[in-house]
Amino acid sequence: MIETSEKEELLFNSDHHFRTLLELVESVPRGKRGLSIETEERDKNFRDVLMHLYEWHAMLERWYREGMDGDVPSMPAPGFKWRTIDQLNMQIWENYQDVTLNHAIKKLKLSHERVMVLIRKHTNEEIMTKKHYKWVKTSNLYSYFAANTSNHYVWAIQKCERIAKALGHNL
Repeated sequence: MIETSEKEELLFNSDHHFRTLLELVESVPRGKRGLSIETEERDKNFRDVLMHLYEWHAMLERWYREGMDGDVPSMPAPGFKWRTIDQLNMQIWENYQDVTLNHAIKKLKLSHERVMVLIRKHTNEEIMTKKHYKWVKTSNLYSYFAANTSNHYVWAIQKCERIAKALGHNL
């Protein structure tokens, strides 16, 4: 039996969940895809979810670039702490209200591929070894990559399933 590395599993799961997410959105009739649902939650339509993912990709790319350049990235974003993540996510939501769903899909596809390129650049050991890079502190690259790809995509799939159901689409 051939064993796969954590890196290979991360790449596979990220691409698999990403494709599943896009297929889910595309399974909803075109005329309903851009509609918003009545909810108290932040994300009211597919665009909201996809732009949330896109912005977290962009933050990961910034952390990575700054960290690999020897700087200490401001995480999660300048002016925010992990304890104020709800305010950050609301600001992200507000920033993308004028973006169309088609534009959101294009932006997310590009950012997903850029993050996959970052993952592929590293060996399994570099991804899995804690403290291998100073900027990840006591963690490893895997935790940053997984949180912003495969794990985040699972959240997005669940959120989009609820949106699709509320729009009257049978999954």
